[in-house]
Amino acid sequence: MSATLHMVFGPVGAGKTTYTHDLARRTPAVAFILDDWMARLFAADMPDPIEFEWMMQRVERCEAQIWSSAAAVMAAGTSVVFDIGLMRRTDRQRIIEVAQACDLPLQAHLVTAPKAIRLARVLERNEVRGETFAIAVTPEMFDFMEGVYEPPEADELVGCIISESV
Repeated sequence: MSATLHMVFGPVGAGKTTYTHDLARRTPAVAFILDDWMARLFAADMPDPIEFEWMMQRVERCEAQIWSSAAAVMAAGTSVVFDIGLMRRTDRQRIIEVAQACDLPLQAHLVTAPKAIRLARVLERNEVRGETFAIAVTPEMFDFMEGVYEPPEADELVGCIISESV
């Protein structure tokens, strides 16, 4: 059985990281969670207020290292789960193109929930700081990411596993 690249995506607060941890345990697979990498490597140096360009430069660095590490894991025959944002269609398409170019089996997973539930989760996670907490998401950041997120179109949902929490 060959290793599979699992691509988890959805809007902020939908439960992607919780889903990713669960999927990695069930599969088994190695989870690569962008927020964990960003928090560990850059949170101490994060400007306040956060600067978009500063953040995106570091996201790109983390994604490059995640790809490098994930390629080695998959070459060893172990599946991986990517929870690396993928808020825009072009981000998701890039993963699909890399997987196809490298002949990697790919499984997409959409995790979603209504906006009010997602916002409540984010605010609670900021307070509780439990297992899935990496970086505080302010209401302003939540609203900003709502504007960035592009829901999948019908063609992206073909063969996609959908998990909707209410």
